[in-house]
Amino acid sequence: MLLAALTPETVALLSRGLTAAVGLFVATLAYRGFRRNGVRKMRWLALGIALLTTGAFLVVAVVERLGAGAGYILLARNFVTVAGLGAVLYALLVD
Repeated sequence: MLLAALTPETVALLSRGLTAAVGLFVATLAYRGFRRNGVRKMRWLALGIALLTTGAFLVVAVVERLGAGAGYILLARNFVTVAGLGAVLYALLVD
């Protein structure tokens, strides 16, 4: 019964949701490290991880809900991914 309900779309949604949840947990740990030690790099790292995982998941969900086509969904996801990678890069390069 349960296996019949697991369509490829459902499995994809569950895996993206799990990635978002784990990413948010890791970002929370990085942010807690920033709050504890005051190291600005950790704040940017937390933001980057959150954007790469949870941000991408949420943006895709919102854009899909708005009824946008696949091109707009891909564009929105890539924009958030570039912003997340930029935040991680900033965390790695700036003192």
